[in-house]
Amino acid sequence: MDSQAFERRPVVLSSGKTSHYYFDGRKVSLNPRGAYLIAHLICDMIKDDQVDAVGGLTMGADPIVGALGPVAYQRGLDISLFIVRKEAKQHGTRQQIEGPPLKAGQRVVVVDDVITTGGSVIKAVEAVRAIGCKVVKAIALVDRQEGGTQTLEGMGVRVESIFTAADFGL
Repeated sequence: MDSQAFERRPVVLSSGKTSHYYFDGRKVSLNPRGAYLIAHLICDMIKDDQVDAVGGLTMGADPIVGALGPVAYQRGLDISLFIVRKEAKQHGTRQQIEGPPLKAGQRVVVVDDVITTGGSVIKAVEAVRAIGCKVVKAIALVDRQEGGTQTLEGMGVRVESIFTAADFGL
């Protein structure tokens, strides 16, 4: 990961926990080279899983999903993409899941930039399961190794990460 994405400083995480270090995955996933590399890595991680769709909770998943589209297309992966809102819209179509409509029985992968407690991934998993999709696995750029993976695995979700906190000597 780009050295700008990792900082040693006090921070409050989205989980509410405090930490002495921070991974900002968007500094990588919103960089053209980083986005390109992430998309290729994720394509490698899903190519044999017979996946119908890939997506995740806004905001961490948004740039990952956006980068994945053209690379998956170039590599011949027939997948659709989706974004899960934190809550259903209160106007328009009132949807929580945006993108081509997911259908019951589809096999999906949920992505996120960082897993700490797993809260963001859990919200996305619950949303797609509510419409009958099967979550094949969750993929994160970084697993902070603070219990999120174990929580997700307890829900029957296999987790793979590109990096772990241990890769950064933490």
